[in-house]
Amino acid sequence: MTAPRPGTPRRVARARAAVARAAPGAASRSAASVRRLPSRAARSGGAARPRPVGASVARREAPDKVTGRARYVDDLRVEGLLHGRTVRSETPRGRIVRVELDPAFDWRGVTVADWKNIPGENVVALIEDDQPLLARDEVRHAEEAILLVAHHDPERAEAARRAVRVTVEPLEPVLTIEASLAARVRLRGEDNVQKQILIERGDLEAAFAGADRVVEGEYRFGHQEHIYIENQGMLAERAADGTLVVRGSLQCPYYVHAALCRVFALPPERVRVIQTVTGGGFGGKEEYPSMIGGHAALLAWKSGRPVRVSYDRLEDIAATTKRHPGLVRVRAGVMADGTFAALDADIVLDGGAYVTLSPVVLSRGAIHAGGPYRWPAARIRARAVATSTPPNGAFRGFGAPQTQFAIECHVDRIAATLGLDPLEVRRRNAYVAGDVTPTGQVLRESVSAREVLERTAAAVRYAEARARIARENAAAAAAERAGRAARRTRRGLGLSLVHHGAGFTGSGEAKLASRAALEIAPDGRPRVLSASTEIGQGTITVFSQLVGEALGVPAEWVEVATPDTALVPNSGPTVASRTLMVVGGLLEGCARDLRAQLEAFAGRPLRDARDVVATARRRVRARGPLRIERRYRTPEGLSWDDAAYRGDAYPVFSYAACAVEVEVDLDTGETRVLGVTSAHDVGRAVHPVLVAGQIEGGLLQGLGWALLEEVRWKDGRVWNAQLTNYIVPTAADAPPMRTLLVENPFSGGPHGAKGVGELPMDAPAPAVIAALAHATGARLDAIPATPERLLAALAREAER
Repeated sequence: MTAPRPGTPRRVARARAAVARAAPGAASRSAASVRRLPSRAARSGGAARPRPVGASVARREAPDKVTGRARYVDDLRVEGLLHGRTVRSETPRGRIVRVELDPAFDWRGVTVADWKNIPGENVVALIEDDQPLLARDEVRHAEEAILLVAHHDPERAEAARRAVRVTVEPLEPVLTIEASLAARVRLRGEDNVQKQILIERGDLEAAFAGADRVVEGEYRFGHQEHIYIENQGMLAERAADGTLVVRGSLQCPYYVHAALCRVFALPPERVRVIQTVTGGGFGGKEEYPSMIGGHAALLAWKSGRPVRVSYDRLEDIAATTKRHPGLVRVRAGVMADGTFAALDADIVLDGGAYVTLSPVVLSRGAIHAGGPYRWPAARIRARAVATSTPPNGAFRGFGAPQTQFAIECHVDRIAATLGLDPLEVRRRNAYVAGDVTPTGQVLRESVSAREVLERTAAAVRYAEARARIARENAAAAAAERAGRAARRTRRGLGLSLVHHGAGFTGSGEAKLASRAALEIAPDGRPRVLSASTEIGQGTITVFSQLVGEALGVPAEWVEVATPDTALVPNSGPTVASRTLMVVGGLLEGCARDLRAQLEAFAGRPLRDARDVVATARRRVRARGPLRIERRYRTPEGLSWDDAAYRGDAYPVFSYAACAVEVEVDLDTGETRVLGVTSAHDVGRAVHPVLVAGQIEGGLLQGLGWALLEEVRWKDGRVWNAQLTNYIVPTAADAPPMRTLLVENPFSGGPHGAKGVGELPMDAPAPAVIAALAHATGARLDAIPATPERLLAALAREAER
């Protein structure tokens, strides 16, 4: 992807202007409303009560990051530290015959650990217990960990890794979805299926029989690598009291904690997991830190010394989880006017060699497979299958980008088949309040599919833009025929409409029963206790805002404790667009309760922020520590049947529409993104600039998935495990972006807020494919839309 190099930084200006508020509807804020920072009196603790929610306050952790004071796991200096390295399989599938240490190598000072050194269970605990911490008798994918080494000199540790000889008897691997479905080689059960889901609603056969047209299509998408700025890294040591302490770059401290308890057969109080400053995650640091943390801990356990395991970029790309690749086959019954009648979707995702998080990725993908549209009758079949490739796992969007890519491409195919405008087809079928999803969920509130669609269409002047592009393309073609064109280019404008469920699917939040707490620090300031991690998205800042407003103190007066399993309650994982809506809601409730207790102690209303803190100090001196804790409760009226896959899949959905304009070079196949405009319904923007940043980052990540990012494989191994040939868009590639924030509050979220972290990832890819089709007439059914794929599609189109 190429695009104009950004000139003057635009983010702050965009976030202030763009954050053009949703106008229509009583539930939305007036578009003319202006965001203002708290008054000086509020910020200084004067008489005015601080109102930080809705203001783009200073980011709490930013000074440490921009000045270099922040300490990432590789910055930690620990006396006696050893550096760990991992010996991996080079074979995608086989039996381990022997593991030998080269006798010519000097092994003095080297700690060596394999599966026999594990005190507890040789398993990486997650959904299923199928993945070992270290391979024992067989390897199921290339790069599978077999043995660990450590030394105080990192170069010596690397030399020791290279001095290990592993002999593997190869077995026939299964490297594609098609080979897995054929099940000639069985990796799991009789059919290689890791998980399957069926969602049904209405009389499908009757709906198809009554449809005017039936439109079919198949859509494919590849792996995507996370490319967080900071690679995977964990540091482990045994404390003087025997407690196993693990620190590192991670999203979910209690996931790692649970995994380590199993590996080392230790009670929870003997295992402590602490998050260090984390340089990005995108889902890649959800489950994988349990693996690398287990490796560092095993070496520390055996050596009796602290051990750090940090991957370089090559190892990180080659060995860690990625976005699930797969295919979706869609068969849709539609009426001549574009009204949808029936949907039959078949989804297959490649789960890789072990289950990891594939069942829940598949679940979210299946639930979102119909898009934000009414389907009177629907059948959605979804399967995750095993292959002999490294396991796939969590990635921003968690299955929804894959299936919504398919359905959005199919909506454009329907429009083309019927000779209708793609915008009009979406208008006719988009969700409104009262509609029913394929799982039977009635959409009761904060339903903004039409609003984000109309806001986006209006912002780009959709009809005028399409007409302008048609004139420009006709003029370009005429110039080519006359021999006046130096380059053969065409432009196109594509549109997409998506939704994304906020929080865990179905009964997931109820099972988690997340907890968060607020306590009074010795100086009287409130301290947030939560396992939700800051990974660049602004958790610390927005938690400070929510607590500050509810308690009546400035956001900067709120302390947020480091996620540490010895100190904070289990708030659940930092995933699934749930941190602000779910955990933030708990903390807001804690803050209200805390203020009520302080006013009861004072016997009067609290006057201002200074009065809050002074009263808190007096309360702690008089009666001891004060801590308020809340546990998640499922909102009334929601129900979910796990067995039938029916009911309220999410408390609420967020919605987004995206318009992308592209320019295509017909000779080279190069695509240049000229601009992106999007409207996102986030419920309420607690921090508008952070929200805009999340959206812009997600859009750019989505553009990379659509156009550039392709994991290439050779014999079951990643062939392009480096940033010289796994290409991602950089800041220099970012096209102009216009972000519109729609605020349609959700009653179950703090101040009406909904999830926003994953939503932006869902929209760009189908909009890009639609824009390419508009520009060239060639319709791609697979991403990334590399020049080679686009040129092949143009050649096919020319042959018709």
